[in-house]
Amino acid sequence: MTGQLGWQMLYMVVEHFKNKDAAPVYRRFRDRGRMAPDGLVYISSWVDEKFERCYQVMEGADRSLLDAWIANWSDLIDFEVHAVVTSAEAVDKIAPRIS
Repeated sequence: MTGQLGWQMLYMVVEHFKNKDAAPVYRRFRDRGRMAPDGLVYISSWVDEKFERCYQVMEGADRSLLDAWIANWSDLIDFEVHAVVTSAEAVDKIAPRIS
C-alpha cells in the first residue's frame, strides 16, 4: 500500500533509453553505480534484446525516493512508473470480488 503507513511499495519501472541508445546508461552505471537514495531498493531488471528499454522492479516506502532516483537518470532515460503488487497480493485483494 502507501508509504505513509510505513509499508513498502513495489514499482515496475519501464526505462526507455533516449535515442534507443543503452551505451550512455551503462557507462554511467559503470562509473557511478545505481545512484539510488537510501531507502529505495533495486529488486531485479530485464533488458530487451535490442537494448532499447529496461524493465525494472524497485521497492520503497515513499514515491519521492523513486522520483529522486529518476532525476539522476532523466537526461538519458524516459521513464514509465507503475505501482504494482505481487500476484499473491492480487489474489488476496480480488478474492472478495470473485466469491
